[in-house]
Amino acid sequence: MTMPTDLLFRADAYGRECAATVVTVNERGGIVLDRTVFYAQGGGQPGDKGVIEVGAQPIMIATTVYDQADKGIVVHVPDEGQPLPSPGAAATAKLDWDTRFKRMRIHTALHLLSCVLPFPVTGGAIGEGEGRLDFDIPDAGLDKEELTAKLQALVDRDAKVGQRWITDEELAANPSLVKTMSVKPPMGSGKVRLVEIEGIDLQPCGGTHVARTGEIGQVRVTTIEKKGKQNRRVRIGLI
Repeated sequence: MTMPTDLLFRADAYGRECAATVVTVNERGGIVLDRTVFYAQGGGQPGDKGVIEVGAQPIMIATTVYDQADKGIVVHVPDEGQPLPSPGAAATAKLDWDTRFKRMRIHTALHLLSCVLPFPVTGGAIGEGEGRLDFDIPDAGLDKEELTAKLQALVDRDAKVGQRWITDEELAANPSLVKTMSVKPPMGSGKVRLVEIEGIDLQPCGGTHVARTGEIGQVRVTTIEKKGKQNRRVRIGLI
């Protein structure tokens, strides 16, 4: 039985590399390490890419996912044609930090957007320097410039972003904490991670975030799209 991967990004989203040991390579060529700084795809945030170095051999990683059969195990998916390591080999996992940091900035900005527009969230996606949320909201004459100003004002408060944990039972007793209807909170392990933006927001989230909202920098609402009678897709981008 493979032990769960030690998710170093949970404790420190700013860790860019780590020493690790290759546990196994699965039948599809995915590499499992005993510990990793690579975020595995989930909650609308893509899996990290980067490189795993085994000796002098770099192995380029295209994305990172959770094992389909065991969600406690992280699988690093190599680019096509990459060499594969042997179980037990010593390795160094190195993130594509520029991409990860853009995703962190956007992810935190989307949490702020959910405060600017306090309506149920029906979908979302995080990209490299851009992202979007879908809101269950009638056409209320949303204005890009007004929303941008409100969003930037929250960013400029430079509020601290932290995390705390509650039990599954506590979350079940406080359903108002859950804003996103399309993504289930990360429950099942007995405890749920909450991301708190001091004085602004608190919601369940398993993703990576900046330490302070000021690190987001300049951001703007780029488009507002009608996706149904009561569905508005709001896209944002870093400037």
